[in-house]
Amino acid sequence: MSLTGTPFLYTLIVLSVVAVALPLGLWSRLRGPKALRAAARVLMLLFAQGTAVALVFVLVNNANNLYDTWDDLLGTGSHVRQAADLGPDGTGGVELSRLPRVRQEFSPAQGPGMHAAGGVRVTQLEGRVSGVNAEVYVWLPPQYDQPAYRTHRFPVVELLPGYPGSAKSWFGTLKVHEQLLPLMREGKVAPFILVAPRTTLLPGVDTGCANIPGTVNADSWLSLDVPRMVVDNFRAQSAPQGWAVAGYSAGAHCAAKLAVAHPDRYRAAVSLSGYNDPIAERTSLAAQSRALRAQNNPYVLLRRAATPPPVALYVSGQPGDGYEAGVALLKEAKAPTSVHVVFLPRSAGGHTMALWRPQVVPAFTWLTAQLGQGHPGREPKGAAPHAPSNGGARHAALASGTASREGAARRR
Repeated sequence: MSLTGTPFLYTLIVLSVVAVALPLGLWSRLRGPKALRAAARVLMLLFAQGTAVALVFVLVNNANNLYDTWDDLLGTGSHVRQAADLGPDGTGGVELSRLPRVRQEFSPAQGPGMHAAGGVRVTQLEGRVSGVNAEVYVWLPPQYDQPAYRTHRFPVVELLPGYPGSAKSWFGTLKVHEQLLPLMREGKVAPFILVAPRTTLLPGVDTGCANIPGTVNADSWLSLDVPRMVVDNFRAQSAPQGWAVAGYSAGAHCAAKLAVAHPDRYRAAVSLSGYNDPIAERTSLAAQSRALRAQNNPYVLLRRAATPPPVALYVSGQPGDGYEAGVALLKEAKAPTSVHVVFLPRSAGGHTMALWRPQVVPAFTWLTAQLGQGHPGREPKGAAPHAPSNGGARHAALASGTASREGAARRR
């Protein structure tokens, strides 16, 4: 029975009702020795408490898409077949243009929100470069099947969840497709193909979207295998023009890192409440050594870049939760790199889906302009850029996203 499926939820609801009814009906009717009656009553109480806790957990999990499968919850599943050393560019010396086309079969995705706005489809992809075998969710814009667009190639946005988190969360909880569908029909937001690949690839740890020989090649999975599959199966624009990546929390860190590290694969990134230094997520494999932290820190990558990458970053956050990381990137960015920082007051909410859901429309309006799909230079509605201030912070503070936290707190 699926962890996130309706049958399991309904089963728990029924069991919870039974767990309440049992002591009400049997408490005073139990017969036998006193010790036996006491044991039976304790078991009824434990049953009631257990079913209540399980039901609350499932409701919270379904609302936030934290764990997609039992393997994710129990930490028993691995989606890595092999993790060869693929070198600095993550290709392993393979000339990608010579690889045979990837032909995938798709089926309707199941779960909350997956049937809305035309429906989300899913496929199981075996990454030829990364060695990852995992699911990828795809949503097509309303124009995709219209006769007027039959030869049109569409821009693409990869969607990355936090950790723990399911790729479904962008559809089930943030309702990205439901929010954007009417705006795409009205021409206010570009008709993006939305792609959400699995990012929880190893049990119990955050891969940090990093390539770590012998462990995982998450970077190559996200930036090579998934885009190649999309281009081979849909009328998608080729990289980097027309390609962007967006994420929240740990996924926000990955989005910024992938765009800065691979300007030949992405033109823009959206980071919602992210961080720069992987050490911010203690389970991140990218935080296991100083070398890995530097290799996967977008601030360090910008600072060390011989040539500023031609990418645009949209970074939003609250004081102490993403804002300082965005300011650090803004200070380090040099043309043609651009950074748009959105200050969110603490009154907007905490590190939750409720904070990120209202940012979907402003972020995608910004993406429409940055990818040349709309009116370049027009600020997205609802964005509130805050005057940057780094307070003379050192490079270490900027890299970790802790620059001028006190100053930001004073300004809110």
